Amino acid sequence: MTTEQVVAQHYTHGSLEGAILDAVAASGKDMQRLEPADLAPVDEFHIGGRQATVDFAGQFGVSRGMRLLDVGSGIGGPARYFAHEHGCHVTGIDLTEEYVRVAEALTRRVGLAERVSFRHGSALSLPFDANSFDGAYMLHVGMNISDKPALFAEVRRVLKPSGVFGIYDVMRTNDGDLTFPVPWAARPDSSFLADVATYRRMLEGAGFAVERERERRAFAIDFFRQMRARFAASGPPALGLHIVMGADFSRKIANMLATIEAGIIAPIEIIARAP
Repeated sequence: MTTEQVVAQHYTHGSLEGAILDAVAASGKDMQRLEPADLAPVDEFHIGGRQATVDFAGQFGVSRGMRLLDVGSGIGGPARYFAHEHGCHVTGIDLTEEYVRVAEALTRRVGLAERVSFRHGSALSLPFDANSFDGAYMLHVGMNISDKPALFAEVRRVLKPSGVFGIYDVMRTNDGDLTFPVPWAARPDSSFLADVATYRRMLEGAGFAVERERERRAFAIDFFRQMRARFAASGPPALGLHIVMGADFSRKIANMLATIEAGIIAPIEIIARAP
């Protein structure tokens, strides 16, 4: 089995669309009048959820009418956010076939299918022409990709001149071992963490100029502490990332948070620009 197959298998749920829709209904949402924000508790699969996406958009410099590529688009939360809140046209690509199907179904339900589309495929071989997009971004994706130079070269190829590339990934901030499973991998053989200096060097090698970086460790710790407090008070909500992450959700989160608190990893934003 290839690494990409291992990664896709890790994220495959099997009956994800039904589980999400059942949870949406149980949370009291009107199934006939769903808004993109109604899905935010379950479709923002990265540290900080919707708030992290909003913060990232501010760093990214998004503007109305941009054509964006969402690399590793998951079930489509950020793509729908950029389309609905900022008037962008977004194309997502993801390795996990089920995620693509669910992303398409949820996008139709919130009335955004004319502005948001999804493709099943690899970020290392993007099925798009050169100079196709004004910008690209990836949120918690690089941890599953070992060949980051090839990834960044592909993103550079499909961006227009002066196109922006935003990254929000979990990166190494110190030496130390991870305890598995974590949200992005069940085993070490599909986890490829790198530090911010390595990202910067590889981005520059692909022709990007890095404009700014921001570590979000304190934000992450606060996010998870608030999550634990809510769970302790009232248990998991009907609609949440535990649906996407499966039965070992708590263990994955605990392992990741312990490593963040130990200073070994942190979520970090990088904004780069093509020449």
